Amino acid sequence: MLGIRAIPVLLLGEAGLVKTTRFRSPVYVGDPINAVRIFNEKEVDEIVLLDICATIEGRSPQFDKVRQIAGECFMPLCYGGGVGSLEDIEKLVGSGVEKVSINRRAVRDPAFVRAAADRFASSTIVVSIDVRQGWWGRKSVWTRGGREDSRRDPIAFAKQMEELGAGELLLTSVDRDGTMRGYDLDLIRAVADSVTIPVVACGGAGSVQDLHRAIGAHASASAAGSLFVFHGRHRAVLISYPAPDELAPQLASSPEL
Repeated sequence: MLGIRAIPVLLLGEAGLVKTTRFRSPVYVGDPINAVRIFNEKEVDEIVLLDICATIEGRSPQFDKVRQIAGECFMPLCYGGGVGSLEDIEKLVGSGVEKVSINRRAVRDPAFVRAAADRFASSTIVVSIDVRQGWWGRKSVWTRGGREDSRRDPIAFAKQMEELGAGELLLTSVDRDGTMRGYDLDLIRAVADSVTIPVVACGGAGSVQDLHRAIGAHASASAAGSLFVFHGRHRAVLISYPAPDELAPQLASSPEL
């Protein structure tokens, strides 16, 4: 029996791979090519690669670098960061990327998602939904690396993205990112139950049990960064991935979870 889908999320910074906490304070964790090669050996399901500087710097994806990384991947690769045109998506797909994640452009111009899905198929288009909780407890969709509040309700936005043709949603809790304190299960369940397309949960995983808890909250897959690149209380850099028996689906139904 196949295990749950567990997806490493790699963040591409200015000098290489980094890991953030609540989308801030990036810490260098290594070279992307080396990380991908290690994940190849561990036979991961797929990888998400996000350029966290592209949108903030107002630039397009680094197509040559993406092509190099995709060329080393033995598994499906989803790329996000600075995607602002259909031409960008075409170049990324031509570089070996199977899925393209759209974030700020989807918020600013929702019709772009429809145009992208019509041209490249829904299976190629992922909408990345970054969610933060405001002062009064209201959760909303944020863009530009968690710097810009769109004031959009996550559930309503998720529904709209599905209607416009998105094939998958990457749902990240900005407040949980890098904390390793567990996912925002209420958020995951609310969004996942509002749509029929797959929802990939991200932000906060600190253990294999957390990966299963996200599935229990109706996510289709569990994504994580810190869990797969840090080890121990001092967060030493060590690329890791759960063994197949740890991802066995029967664990997800355990009463302890």
